Amino acid sequence: MKRNLVSGGAELSGWRSLCMAVLYLTFLGGCGGMEESFPQEESEATTPTVEISEAPLASPVAVNGKLKVVGNQIQNQNGAAVQLKGMSLFWSQWGGTFYNASVVNSLTDNWKATVVRAAMGVESGGYLTNPAAEKARVKTVVDAAIAKGIYVIIDWHDHNATQHTAQSKAFFTEMAQLYKNTPNVIFEIFNEPDGESWSEVRTYAVDIIGAIRGAGAPNLVVVGTPTWSQDVDVAASNPITQYPNVAYSLHFYAGSHKQNLRDKATTALNKGIALFVTEFGTCDASGNGNLNLTETQLWMDFMNSRKLSWANWSLNDKAETASALVPGASTTGNWPASALTPSGAFIKQKLSQ
Repeated sequence: MKRNLVSGGAELSGWRSLCMAVLYLTFLGGCGGMEESFPQEESEATTPTVEISEAPLASPVAVNGKLKVVGNQIQNQNGAAVQLKGMSLFWSQWGGTFYNASVVNSLTDNWKATVVRAAMGVESGGYLTNPAAEKARVKTVVDAAIAKGIYVIIDWHDHNATQHTAQSKAFFTEMAQLYKNTPNVIFEIFNEPDGESWSEVRTYAVDIIGAIRGAGAPNLVVVGTPTWSQDVDVAASNPITQYPNVAYSLHFYAGSHKQNLRDKATTALNKGIALFVTEFGTCDASGNGNLNLTETQLWMDFMNSRKLSWANWSLNDKAETASALVPGASTTGNWPASALTPSGAFIKQKLSQ
């Protein structure tokens, strides 16, 4: 806020005016104090910002830095295509015991993950019901990822986000203000649209991205696509052009989604949009059913050939095929082989390659 040199509008002239101006500047500590010489009033206070801290030496963030979308690629700070690989945590309101630093440390050190996804549940007892608790879980994971120098996805894990635009905007505005100086953080603003058209999702996304950019955050944003984040080809026909650094979610479950979905992804890439596989499973779309590692490997080959980043669903101990851990596994990491499901063992091996 600019302040007048002389208060009260008094008229001063000649040497007296000059002397008072010099004395006033001396009191402020020189001309540099003119703009911000008074404490910020309480009404002007904003969300604290996490300052950029140097990432651990040779960590993924130290190597790659800020991510940016260029054409149909996600690139690192040096302009090279980057492929992140990691795990998605389970819905936070049900899998919240795994939202801790020890889990993030184990995924980084033992599994060699370069990204972790904090899937913050929104409905069904999630953020809409307990915003403080769910937000705290997300921040715990984000701060642990920052400390380890890996990337982290803040995921609005919702199937009806267009019905919760106001809450989403408030949440992402706060997260953007907090982490706008943090290259680790990726914003996923709509997990899986189901019945919404791309026009509806696009309108919502432009609104939320506008809030994120308005808060000063240039971070990568990932937008869900129709039909549980499968219709990436539809999104590619009318992409978001108002804001830069936007990619689109592609989700698959290998037991249900095969070559036809890979063809849709190829169409989307050929149309020039960038994709991020923020969630995939090794089984059928229910999260259960038969493990299909043959088809999963075909997807791995596809993602590797196109440098598509991915996060496997899910780092959890629920009794279902998609879980990486057996029921009752430790919630603090350092899991022995006996604690891994067949899916978990397969994914850990892929991460370590």
